[in-house]
Amino acid sequence: MAEVQEKQKLDTMHHVAVSVSNVKETVDWYTKHFDCKVNYQDETWALVEFANISLAFVLPNQHPPHFAVLGDPAEYGEPSKHRDGTRSVYLKDPAGNNVEILALQ
Repeated sequence: MAEVQEKQKLDTMHHVAVSVSNVKETVDWYTKHFDCKVNYQDETWALVEFANISLAFVLPNQHPPHFAVLGDPAEYGEPSKHRDGTRSVYLKDPAGNNVEILALQ
């Protein structure tokens, strides 16, 4: 009898953060050209929601460029609490890219 293989669980990507020189100007451009909505915006970063993923715009001296995966950050280290109520831990992949493990609550 053939062994039944368990389905592979894929983690959920929450957002990708890219460095920009001007958050407001970038948000204005994206909302003009695409069907997306602003979930958060201040002078140092913004989070814009698309139908399938969110995109963060960050100032390089305030936040590292990264991508965020939903999960339990405590499994990877001591989580930091953020002003929006989320908690996260940053890791580096073998190529040196920043990966944020993010808990929304």
